[in-house]
Amino acid sequence: MRLMLRFFGFLFAVGTILFLVGVAGVAGMMWHYSKDLPDYSQLQDYEPPVMTRVHAADGSLVAEYARERRLYLPIQAVPKRVIHAFLSAEDKNFYEHGGLDFTGMVRAGVLYAQQYGTGRRPQGASTITQQVAKNFLLTNEVSFNRKIKEALLSMKIERAYTKDKILELYLNEIYLGFSAYGIAAASLLYFDKSVHELTIAEAAYLAALPKAPSTLHPFRQRERATERRNYVIDRMVENGYVKPEEGEAAKKLPLAVTARTTGSHIFAGEFFAEEVRREIYDRYGEKKLYEGGLSVRTTLDPKLQQLARKALVDGMIRYDERAGYRGAIQKLDISGDWGVKLAEVKALSDIGWKMAVVLETSDQSARIGFQPTREPGGAVVRERRVGIVPLDGVKWAKPASGPQRGRVPTKVNQVLEAGDVIYVEPLEAKDGQEAQYRLRQIPEISGAITVMDPWTGRVLAMVGGFSFDQSQFNRATQALRQPGSSFKPFVYAAALDNGYTPSTVVMDSPLSIDQGPGAGVWTPQNYSAGKFYGPQTLRFGIEHSRNVMTVRLAQDVGMPLIAEYAKRFGVYDDLPPYLSFALGAGETTTLRMTAAYSMFANGGRRIKPTLIDRIQDRYGHTIYKHDQRECRGCDADRWANQPEPTLIDKREQVIDPMTAYQITSMMEGVVQRGTATVIRDVGKPVAGKTGTTNDEKDAWFVGFSPDIAVGVYLGFDKPKPMGRGSTGGQLAAPIVRDFLKAALADKPAVPFRVPAGIKLIRIDPKSGMRAGPGSERVILEAFKPGTAPPDSYSVVGYSESGERSFEPAGGPQPSAAPQPQPTFVNPLERLFRPGLGGLH
Repeated sequence: MRLMLRFFGFLFAVGTILFLVGVAGVAGMMWHYSKDLPDYSQLQDYEPPVMTRVHAADGSLVAEYARERRLYLPIQAVPKRVIHAFLSAEDKNFYEHGGLDFTGMVRAGVLYAQQYGTGRRPQGASTITQQVAKNFLLTNEVSFNRKIKEALLSMKIERAYTKDKILELYLNEIYLGFSAYGIAAASLLYFDKSVHELTIAEAAYLAALPKAPSTLHPFRQRERATERRNYVIDRMVENGYVKPEEGEAAKKLPLAVTARTTGSHIFAGEFFAEEVRREIYDRYGEKKLYEGGLSVRTTLDPKLQQLARKALVDGMIRYDERAGYRGAIQKLDISGDWGVKLAEVKALSDIGWKMAVVLETSDQSARIGFQPTREPGGAVVRERRVGIVPLDGVKWAKPASGPQRGRVPTKVNQVLEAGDVIYVEPLEAKDGQEAQYRLRQIPEISGAITVMDPWTGRVLAMVGGFSFDQSQFNRATQALRQPGSSFKPFVYAAALDNGYTPSTVVMDSPLSIDQGPGAGVWTPQNYSAGKFYGPQTLRFGIEHSRNVMTVRLAQDVGMPLIAEYAKRFGVYDDLPPYLSFALGAGETTTLRMTAAYSMFANGGRRIKPTLIDRIQDRYGHTIYKHDQRECRGCDADRWANQPEPTLIDKREQVIDPMTAYQITSMMEGVVQRGTATVIRDVGKPVAGKTGTTNDEKDAWFVGFSPDIAVGVYLGFDKPKPMGRGSTGGQLAAPIVRDFLKAALADKPAVPFRVPAGIKLIRIDPKSGMRAGPGSERVILEAFKPGTAPPDSYSVVGYSESGERSFEPAGGPQPSAAPQPQPTFVNPLERLFRPGLGGLH
């Protein structure tokens, strides 16, 4: 008995020693590995990279920008179904263990032993807390050291943070494939829906992804992905989160993944979205743009954006098709499977046309095969779709060169050949007929359109070219082009602001200006070369875009003053004081011109064009807003019969509101009687001005209704003549007409606002004098207080001798050469010396 006691005593002593040594060893090991553990307290202030989202004015999504596509969701916003799916897939004992799931480790080990050699996937034993420790604080190194550190950090994290905080970090950090980080972004990218809309099957599939998103790809590994999804559903049933019958129904569903686009989410909004991206980048930098989680509310009106794009594209196509057909995009060998070969040809994805290859032709039609789509995995689909191009679909395609140039084709095979790669657009379907298509070609001409709210400067729509996929160069903001005669209203505004009236008469007759030594004599010409109208009112000069009249007016007003007005309106930063610049020889953009015309529309208030209304940070705090007007009374806590809130507008007055109205009224005449009569079809009050540069290299129209301003420019990216007659009135104005007809279709015909003090007086538009009882034509002209139509006739730029000397900007120069007496069109009966009427 004594020996027995000694033996047990010995065992106890040895066991105690071994236990103490073990405890000391474990303690030493923990101390050793704890020395250089990362600081887990940083998790408290963790701000993961979150995508920036850009929205239109109506809240619809325009674009998203991110390196890691992540939307951060607090745990309170995560549906229980999603939480249950991830707990079932990753860590069903999450809310019971203290960071390490020893039961799970034993179960995983036993299961691994039982399934050894079967090839089945072993069950993991890492807890969600361990994955948080690894993902946030450690590397992916596979080593014993890393596993020990992971376990130690897990226990520390469990003591420092609540279970919900740990789960929140995990659900927002995990990578789930498709460039998606976190469940919110994954739900959008895989299923195009929010996490609150996920079904059992969809939540289970997302929960299956963290272990191996690439090997569970929904298209390339569909069977394996479905099997893993069903495994998660079974675990949800086993854990009591889902009823058995619900689980069985969910397992029978196909893996219906609808991959969501990650580019611009509004058709035709690519140029606008890219301009917003550049502005955010310039304002906040690259890191804030791609990781800051900004919420950007833009000024974009999706409806107007699509109308603007259609109007611009239709205008470019009209010009391009008049020039003729330039031939196929390329030739393709159609022997064998033509679909695979055609799928390799790069097609523009944002133009709404279909790419096709001609399979066979005849006199009356051509059979075409359409470019096949690709499966999400990248493989070309097997289906081959075909269609017909009838003779009516190619009649526009006159050869652009060669002996048949300009001749209307009478047979389809005169235009198309087998193997031609082309673009087509559906023709209107007729009952009982096979789908038919119209031949299209990518226009060579380029252009831009800008649509703006003239009262605030908010850019409602912007299109910078035919196709963003073809060229990302934004011609609305980046293309510096001469505005031609569309600059003239600023010359006239300077005159009206400094004593002139719309009925002031200026001489439209030949003019030569000695520009000084070495510069020679400049003889400005009207577009209708050799045709002059003699003495005419300022209104006539702007309505009919008379160049010589504008130059005479600029001489009298002075180019330094005109340069100041151009800067004041934001057209140019520094306009050289040379007379040719009065005719729009400087370079500017459609955005600047549209903003400048907006100041005429809004009564002369300065506006700053903007594409962004408001920017909020990831916490919802507003860090930028465009509208800086003071709102008095907007901060009231409750309604107590106080006066209504009012906006205090402290914006600078660029010109007199009465001058702005006079110019607006004169530019209404451009539409009613002048160079833009095509816009009368809109049927609503519209004012504006055409512009055409030398050799018809640029065509412009900039105009506005009382509540919307539009600027259009057309021209080649590498400037070259567009052909005789390619004026702003012929090319650009019809685009504005088409846009405004659609944009204002459901709007009432609101007249332009007449400012207080303006007098509307009946005048004779020929002489600018008061209309008498026998006047054939009468218009209402706007006059400021203290001004009126002249009682006697006077002419700017004319003397009895037919001669006048001028001092061009820059100092006195030799006098102009004597002016020959012109032959006038519609001459007035008498001319008086300058000086009568109180102006000159």
